[in-house]
Amino acid sequence: MEVAEEIAITAATGHDYSVWGLLMQADPVVKGVIVLLVIASVACWAITFEKIVRISWLKSGVRRLAKARSSSGRRGLSGAVLAAGEAELAADLDDSSTERRFRVENAMRHEFKSQIQNVEGGLPFLATTGSAAPFIGLFGTVWGIVNSFTAIAQQKDTSLAVVAPGIAEALIVTAIGLAAAIPAVVAYNQISVALGRAYARGNDAIIEIARDISSDDAKGLSQTTRLRGDNVEPLRAGKPS
Repeated sequence: MEVAEEIAITAATGHDYSVWGLLMQADPVVKGVIVLLVIASVACWAITFEKIVRISWLKSGVRRLAKARSSSGRRGLSGAVLAAGEAELAADLDDSSTERRFRVENAMRHEFKSQIQNVEGGLPFLATTGSAAPFIGLFGTVWGIVNSFTAIAQQKDTSLAVVAPGIAEALIVTAIGLAAAIPAVVAYNQISVALGRAYARGNDAIIEIARDISSDDAKGLSQTTRLRGDNVEPLRAGKPS
């Protein structure tokens, strides 16, 4: 019995209880789970920083869109949205001003939605990581605890020196899973809110722009009609000229 205790103490002394040491001594399955979680966490941080840059670009584009009424000299989001509206306005269709405004607004909304969808890429990965990473970490934790209890059965020793390394490795996997999930959930929520606000502001700007350019076009048509003399009353028979 004393020999068994000495072996257990020697084994415990030989363990490196630093975080890095526990990771290096972990089971291959646990190591695989850790590598998967680390890769997912790195990808989430890369997506988050990319979205911060693109949302900043989107907000500035929406601000420019709200102040603009023509695509002349404009690029990016505001230029693309205004160009879509102007192209629809230039279509030679025999419709009323209300129908023309409806067509222009729909064309601009469609282009603006496509611009928003370009920014949304990567959000499903953030959502998946935020929801799945804790369970992946829990799988590694369960696997490590099973190995710890197996070690107890093999060595026929219930001392903490036998089970402590395996349990410590298992708990580290849980911590890594939470470290990957929490930033992903926070980033997903913040980015979704920012995109929703930008979409609402862009739609408000599109409504005003469609109204303005449609009314300007209607005024231009009426002036052209008067200049052509289409509104001049025709001479009637028997009426002196």
